[in-house]
Amino acid sequence: MEWIYLLIAGIFETGWAVGLKYSDGLTKFYPVVFTVVTLILSMYLLEKALRTLPVGTAYAVWTGIGIIGTTVLGIFLFNESMNVTRLFFIGLIAVGIGGLKLVSA
Repeated sequence: MEWIYLLIAGIFETGWAVGLKYSDGLTKFYPVVFTVVTLILSMYLLEKALRTLPVGTAYAVWTGIGIIGTTVLGIFLFNESMNVTRLFFIGLIAVGIGGLKLVSA
């Protein structure tokens, strides 16, 4: 169950990172509310996962999910670069997350 908490926490991390972009310097009310809510949910679920997972593994996976999610949404929502080199290194992060899951089982 802790891995599910961690996955959802990483998805919420993506949400608050994108919410920050939409908040325009924390000046837009609804994006700020979205950002704060997703930040709290992300931290809460990360804390639940940390009850049983090693902190280094959980934090690396959490940030990795956030990096991948934020990068993908940045490409689609904000026209950020989608060059092969960038995608290759994002893929390495995904491989690292899978590897951490395998060695933590």
